[in-house]
Amino acid sequence: MTAFSPLAIGPHIVQPPVVLAPMAGITNAPFRTLCREYSGGKGLFVSEMITTRALVERNEKTMQLIRFDATEQPRSIQLYGVDPVTVGKAVRMIVDEDLADHIDLNFGCPVPKVTRKGGGSALPYKRPLLRAILNEAVTNAGDLPVTMKMRKGIDDDHITFLDAGRIAVEEGVTAIALHGRTAAQHYGGTADWDAIARLKEHVPEIPVLGNGDIWSADDALRMMRETGCDGVVVGRGCLGRPWLFADLVAGFEGTGAYAAPGLRVVADAMVRHARLLGEWLGDEARGVIDFRKHVAWYLKGFSVGSEMRKKLAITSSLDELSAQLSELDLDQPWPVGADGPRGRTSGNNRVVLPDGWLKDPYDCSGVSEDAELDTSGG
Repeated sequence: MTAFSPLAIGPHIVQPPVVLAPMAGITNAPFRTLCREYSGGKGLFVSEMITTRALVERNEKTMQLIRFDATEQPRSIQLYGVDPVTVGKAVRMIVDEDLADHIDLNFGCPVPKVTRKGGGSALPYKRPLLRAILNEAVTNAGDLPVTMKMRKGIDDDHITFLDAGRIAVEEGVTAIALHGRTAAQHYGGTADWDAIARLKEHVPEIPVLGNGDIWSADDALRMMRETGCDGVVVGRGCLGRPWLFADLVAGFEGTGAYAAPGLRVVADAMVRHARLLGEWLGDEARGVIDFRKHVAWYLKGFSVGSEMRKKLAITSSLDELSAQLSELDLDQPWPVGADGPRGRTSGNNRVVLPDGWLKDPYDCSGVSEDAELDTSGG
């Protein structure tokens, strides 16, 4: 078995070199707790994407999203912003108030409400703006490591990842994660792992992490071998599969078989996930309602009738969720072929951009003043 070096994110050593990707509405504290438990505390688990203006203005929802469990070390926050001054203020706030140990910057989100304002995966096309944001973040971060996550570019005609990688190195970014898709691809098609290899060759000075189409521990190991990247970022692959992090530890350490839990174990994990959400939100019903979006992901591949799936999708209490799950054939083993794509898979989307965004990569006047008003960031 190939031995992989630990991943260094500033002073933080991540071994195995595995990072939970920030996902809006998914990677909140309860889900991070589940993933971390399965991994035995190994790996790096990043918060949901936080909008810098909402953080600076101390938006109530945002302040809840950045609360970490006492056992989370290091505490990792991902920020989204398009205004260098506001990004700098948010980073300074994190440092001054000891809100996190690591800051990641999002330049990869492809959703229209972000890109239409010049944010996320649209932003690296504007090279001077990207440089200014990175400079403000690194300058204000002090000893905290700053990393960034990005895509290949806006579309096949507007590829930015090599330029963005070089700018990141020059501005003192600690590591870069690349999702091997363009914004136009969204989550469709196949991730371009060759682009990850190219970026690693282009910026050998800092760690490069690969992201895209990691559905199993074997996928992660294969990406590392094929691209030479320094670590992997796991997103949709862990939806309804928090035990993937146990598999990743086993795969990287070569210590044993993968989880492959039967439905009884999966059902227990579902109830625990919903319970943690209720405790975090301070309301059991809200927790179960928030959990509903996870149901189909957990049950993918298992034999569960359409009527029961509908019932599970409208549960509103832990007792109700437990009772309905108990009606299933819980002796079902892990289904063959249950790994694979989950979550959004649409591709070939038209990327919604500010008017005239693509006319000049060095003209940064098109960024909307309200580009950071959304609290979730996507």
